[in-house]
Amino acid sequence: MKDLRAKLRRIRALTVKETRQILRDPSSIAIGIVFPMMMILLFGYGLSLDINRIALAVVDEDASAQSAALIQTFRLSRYFTVMEKHSMRDANALLLERKADGVLRIPSDFTRRAHAGTAELQILVNGTDANQARIMQAYAAGPVALWSATQEPSAGAAARGLVVVVGRIWFNEANDSHYFLVPGLIVLVMTIIGAFLTAMVVAREWERGTLEALFVTPMRCGEFLLSKLIPYFVLGMIGFLLCLLAGKFLFQVPLRGSLLLLCVASVIYLLVALGIGLLVSTLVKSQFLASQLALLLTFLPALMLSGFLYDLRSMPVIIRGITYVLPARYAVALMQTIYLAGDVGSVIWPNLAVLAAMAAALLILTRLATRKLIA
Repeated sequence: MKDLRAKLRRIRALTVKETRQILRDPSSIAIGIVFPMMMILLFGYGLSLDINRIALAVVDEDASAQSAALIQTFRLSRYFTVMEKHSMRDANALLLERKADGVLRIPSDFTRRAHAGTAELQILVNGTDANQARIMQAYAAGPVALWSATQEPSAGAAARGLVVVVGRIWFNEANDSHYFLVPGLIVLVMTIIGAFLTAMVVAREWERGTLEALFVTPMRCGEFLLSKLIPYFVLGMIGFLLCLLAGKFLFQVPLRGSLLLLCVASVIYLLVALGIGLLVSTLVKSQFLASQLALLLTFLPALMLSGFLYDLRSMPVIIRGITYVLPARYAVALMQTIYLAGDVGSVIWPNLAVLAAMAAALLILTRLATRKLIA
C-alpha cells in the first residue's frame, strides 16, 4: 500500500512538472489549443468540396419561349450564376479569361428538335480542374431535367416511353462536404496534439539536461511515461471537444451514432498518436528532428493518405497498400461511419480492433525503449 501511494505521489509530481512546463511554453499552448481552433475554422469554412455559384455564360441562339424557360431554370438553381451573351465568341472569351466557369449554348433549332424529342444542348466547362469539371457537368444536368419535366412530351417521346430516375443521397442528404470533412478533422487535430507535441517531450529533457537529474530519483519507467502522457492526453481531449462542438453548432453535422462509441474511438486513436510521438521522442534526442519526423510520419499521411480528402480506392495499388499501416486510415473510417452512418458494427469493430492493437504495440515499444534509456 505504501509503495502504491509512493508511486501515485511520484506520478502526480512528474505530471504537475510536465503540466507547468506546458503552461510556461507558449508554443505548446499554441499547438495544443490555438492551432486546433484555426484548423477547425480553416477546414470548416475555407476548405469545401462543394461547388457553388458557378459562373455560367449562356448563349441563346434559339431565342424562344422554351429556351427562355430553360435559362430561367438555371437562374433558379443555387449552383449557377447566369450571364447571358450574344455570341459564342463573347462566351469563350469569358471562359478563357476565367470570368466564367462554363458555357451553355442553346442551338438555333432547339425548339424544333425539342418537339421532336431530339433536342441537344452544348455545355463547355473549364477542364483545368478535372474533378470540378465533372461536378459542373453533373450539376448542369439538374436544371435540364427539371425543365424537361415541365414540358409536354412529344408524340415521338411518348411512343418511346419516359423513364424518370429518382435519386437519393444516403448519409448526406444535404449534399454538404462539411459532413465529410468534420469527422476527418477530429483525426487531424488529435494527430497534431498527440504526435507532434509529445514527439518533443523526451527530446526536450535531453537538450535541457534535466533527464539525467530524473535518472537518480526513485522514478520508474511506467511512472515517467504516464507523467508524459497524461497532460497531452488531456490536451488532445480538449481538441476533440472543440471539434465536437464545432461540428454540432458551427457546421450542423449530425451525429447518427453513439456519442460514447465516438469518444471510445477518439481515446484509442489519441493513444496511438501519443504512442507514436513518445516513441519518436525517446529514440531521437533533438527536438527539431523529432518534430520533423512526427510531421512526416503522422500529420502528412493523415492529411493525404487517410481518406480524409481523397478516396483511397482511386489511389494506385502500391499507395493504397501503404495506407493499411497508417492509423489515420482506420480512424477516419471510424469517425465518418459513426458520424454519418451510425453504429455499423461490421465497420466499427474491425477498425477499432486494429487501432487498439496499434496503441498497445506502440506503448509497449515505447516502454521498452524508455526502460533501455533509463537503464
